[in-house]
Amino acid sequence: MPLARLQKVTYHPHGSYRPSRLQPTRRPVRKRTGHPWLVRLIPLGLLLMASGAITAFGVVAWYARDLPDPSNLAQRPAAQSTKFYDRTGQTLLYELSGKQKSTSVKLSDLPAYVKEATIVAEDRDFYSHRGFDLKGIARAILVDILRRGNVQGGSTITQQLVKTTIVGGEKTYRRKIQELILAYRIEQQFTKDQILEMYLNAIPYGSTAYGIEAASNLYFKKPSKDLTAAEAAVFAAMTKAPSYYSPYGSHRDELIGRQRYIVDEMGRLGYLTATQVSEAKAQELKFVPFHDSITAPHFVLYVKELLSERYGERFVETGGLKIITTLDLYKQRIAEEEVARGAAKNEARYKAKNAALVALDPKTGQILAMVGSRDYFAEQYDGNVNVVLRPRQPGSSFKPIVYAAAFMRGFTLETGLWDVVTTFKTDTKDYTPHNYDGQEHGFVTMRQALAGSLNIPAVKTLYLTGVDRVLDLSQSLGYTTLQDRSRFGLSLVLGGGEVTLLEHAAAYQAFARDGVYRSPIGILRVEDPHGQVLESYTDAPENVLPTNVARQVTNTLSDNQARAFVFGANSPLQLGDRPVAAKTGTTNDWRDGWTLGYTPSLVTGVWVGNNNNAAMAKGADGVLVAAPIWNGFMKRVLGDTPKETFQAPEPPSTTKPILLGQRTDTETVVMDKASGKLATDLTPQSYREDRTYHVLHSILYYVNKDDVQGPPPQNPAADPNYQNWETALTEWGKKNKVETTAPPTERDDLHTEANRPQLTVATPNPRETIRGSVLNATAAATAPRGLKGLRYYLDGALVGTANVSGGFAISLASISTGFHTLKVEAFDDIENTTSEERTFNYIP
Repeated sequence: MPLARLQKVTYHPHGSYRPSRLQPTRRPVRKRTGHPWLVRLIPLGLLLMASGAITAFGVVAWYARDLPDPSNLAQRPAAQSTKFYDRTGQTLLYELSGKQKSTSVKLSDLPAYVKEATIVAEDRDFYSHRGFDLKGIARAILVDILRRGNVQGGSTITQQLVKTTIVGGEKTYRRKIQELILAYRIEQQFTKDQILEMYLNAIPYGSTAYGIEAASNLYFKKPSKDLTAAEAAVFAAMTKAPSYYSPYGSHRDELIGRQRYIVDEMGRLGYLTATQVSEAKAQELKFVPFHDSITAPHFVLYVKELLSERYGERFVETGGLKIITTLDLYKQRIAEEEVARGAAKNEARYKAKNAALVALDPKTGQILAMVGSRDYFAEQYDGNVNVVLRPRQPGSSFKPIVYAAAFMRGFTLETGLWDVVTTFKTDTKDYTPHNYDGQEHGFVTMRQALAGSLNIPAVKTLYLTGVDRVLDLSQSLGYTTLQDRSRFGLSLVLGGGEVTLLEHAAAYQAFARDGVYRSPIGILRVEDPHGQVLESYTDAPENVLPTNVARQVTNTLSDNQARAFVFGANSPLQLGDRPVAAKTGTTNDWRDGWTLGYTPSLVTGVWVGNNNNAAMAKGADGVLVAAPIWNGFMKRVLGDTPKETFQAPEPPSTTKPILLGQRTDTETVVMDKASGKLATDLTPQSYREDRTYHVLHSILYYVNKDDVQGPPPQNPAADPNYQNWETALTEWGKKNKVETTAPPTERDDLHTEANRPQLTVATPNPRETIRGSVLNATAAATAPRGLKGLRYYLDGALVGTANVSGGFAISLASISTGFHTLKVEAFDDIENTTSEERTFNYIP
């Protein structure tokens, strides 16, 4: 792990207070201009200072008890080998030999820039302080208080010598105080050059190399007197954290970066000329290849780096520790074989020379297999680089994190989004994403968008959810590379933020285990030479996601049919009848290909690319370069083990149509055929017709992104992206010949009260008795649009029509004795109608 940077803190001294002089008692007392309460506090302050001094003296005296004599710094305690084992504790992975390689050299025999590079890197005030730097100590303590961590650095070269040779690397205040006492004593006994010489002959440079001479032979196969300025700067860079900055570890780029910084500083401070700086930075560094016998080197060195940070380099390398790791050797060997096989194929087909794989048990967080590169010992592939720990852009494999955050906000798997090319307004410049296949897929659900890895709906989902909310979730899921929020915008969902394969796979554990996350663990137990347990594994589950949210993501990633429209039904993302969830990722410049997938008991992540960040061949999609490696590993490891199933998510509880995937872009209205406007209560049935309009609206029209389940926004246009989203839909409708005319808002103005005919029925009179077989009815009518005719109804049945006003004879032969109803109806050309009824008594 990278060491934390110390913050530079500036302290401002307080102003002093001078008490006023006491006046003679017989003379008038002057009016005091100061604060009397300050005068009263002076004795208290002096008392506190005295108490503090006594306490400090007591603390120093207490911790100085039984301290070793610093005169014999060259004598080191007997070293013992540290051993790393697999999870069974039976198979030895690596033995870190306790036989230290160390050959003393005189400071006068070393090139001047060895000494100068060390001073520039570690202690620029070495020749002026008395063993410790009070400002550095105060700064470190302040950082510890602010960060609530262990004791920080701020050590001088003298203190580091004490730590290396006497008190050890334990990070406690007790050890720090003892270190300061011994550093002061050493400065009284030895000259500065003697201290620097002892330091250069004693400090660890990684592996079993102690001192500059052993390190020079180990890494460059030359005596230290022949080191160049560039090589001397390498060793000065390594002293900060030998395991982390090891040329054989996964942070060689950081080592070279720190070395170049030291070279530049040596030039700035006058130790090197401008020409020498240029030559040093141009020199190709040729490290001797790593030859130790080691199994799973990337994983073992990762564990060693973790332990060195906790206990110190010296203690880990010479303390005789027994380290039981989490590594499953069976799975590790399969992983190495599949990575090697897949990388060879990818190199031939896609110019992708390297691959990495990590597998975890999501029930415990334990790392079961780790392959950092194709071949650790293959320099032509930069094999020593552990890409499992290197930040790389994850492409679309980050999308599940975004959708999980969206589901936490109230969106559902069935939420409808328009997959049409859309320009997003941002704080910097407009952003227009495109899908991998270059197509627009119209109306899709979030399930379809995630399963098919569609980019445009993913960016819309991120916008609707909020970048900060996604980053909040990513922090809960253990990502440490996304801290600087100012770097990230809407491209985050497409892999715009670098992540490590280890943390990425660990985050997927939360999906595999219904929302429960566990930090990745590589160590089961650490024992000292006497069998005392220094640390052991304890389960530390964290409920990071709501259960149903995790199940929604898993339900989508395990739906092979849902992604078939993009990946096909027989892609390497499925394992036949075994339930498995998987997601791929590809960066748009073809530098990284990913596949992350899981069962309830196994999470595996695969990365493919080139360790030097060179682009692969065009078309090197994650499903083509990474998924086959993932598939091969999962099939072999799972074998004939029992098939585990995923729990289905609960159905959404919302009633909002857009959140249920219901097409809200169509609207059916009742129209008046005569006016072409919306029908009213006066519109006759014969003139009413249903007409459907396509009304394309984005989800911003229906959903307030800050209150997803709440009512629609009153003013959708207030959202800065609303107009762009609506315009994109309109353009899509034109291209796809979809009518996008909105329904009319005006109402029928032909069928109105004013246009209704005027009607008068003269005969029969109300309740008149009619005798005989014929009823003679008389009616008169007019109409604003012109009368078209009259209709006569007897007991509701049409018995005849007339074109004009006047009399009309109605046969009564078929009706019975008693009361009956005559209705007369006047109508115009568009069926504006008025009617009047008469009740009569019929007697034959």
